[in-house]
Amino acid sequence: MQDPTNLVNKFGIQAPSPLHAVTLPEGNHGYSLYVKRDDLLHPIISGNKWRKLQGHLHKMQTSGMTKCISFGGGFSNHLHALGYCCKQLDIDLTAIVRGDYNHQLTPMLQDLAHWGATLTFVDRKTYQLRDDPNYLAQLSNTHPKANLIPEGGSDTLALSGVDALLDEIPNLDHFDYLLCPVASAGTFAALAKGIKDRNSRCQLIGIAMLKGEGYLEELASRLLPNGFNLPPILHRFHCGGYAKKPDYLEAFCQALTQSGEVPVEPVYSGKLFYALQQLTQAKYFPRGSAILALHTGGLQGAR
Repeated sequence: MQDPTNLVNKFGIQAPSPLHAVTLPEGNHGYSLYVKRDDLLHPIISGNKWRKLQGHLHKMQTSGMTKCISFGGGFSNHLHALGYCCKQLDIDLTAIVRGDYNHQLTPMLQDLAHWGATLTFVDRKTYQLRDDPNYLAQLSNTHPKANLIPEGGSDTLALSGVDALLDEIPNLDHFDYLLCPVASAGTFAALAKGIKDRNSRCQLIGIAMLKGEGYLEELASRLLPNGFNLPPILHRFHCGGYAKKPDYLEAFCQALTQSGEVPVEPVYSGKLFYALQQLTQAKYFPRGSAILALHTGGLQGAR
């Protein structure tokens, strides 16, 4: 993606992110495992959050927009990254947050408040309207000239920013599989299209971060051409649902982080590498496969 507003330099984005071999706590079971460290792009706007926000930030900068609205939960990495960007660019952010955290802000929401974002807490029923055209029209009327950014930043503007990471992989065809977390499905959709456009032999596998079988596939399909054949999303590693942190997941995250191989948190990256550990133990992949895992950042979620 071109950067006409020089945001890469403004934010100090360290791209391309490194790629290196990784050893899991219980071994690699004969597989060659690697990680694309997108968490190292930036200490705050890390991973796919930066890649998905680029298009929106360009749009707001080039059009002179000074307001935006977006959506997320109390631990949303998307809102956290967007809030930081808006603070740096003097853009007013209204964050519509699922749930009432008025009396106990999460660390992420504390940061947003510190950065000057307006926090609007809504119940689950209202939050479910976040894609409803009538609700979005109402928001636009209430906040004229504000840029509406969907949950997770996942829309067509996000695709090219995520697609660019594939060009940072020296030999994509060296890898038999690429694994990525799936929550709002923008990263997964962009990678699926990018791999197909490059005619790569690498096979994409999504790891669901929340309970959403069918729902996540629908989200991805909305961003892709009609009839696009989606790669698989595995739904058995969400560990009870979004932001659920059972003891076994916490223990795995701690072991992997303390090993010095790669830092993870239990909401996104930890579940991805936990899934990779379980799949390699079960010999899910053909013998000797080379597997690349995409670390999408969000380490602030470990707080």
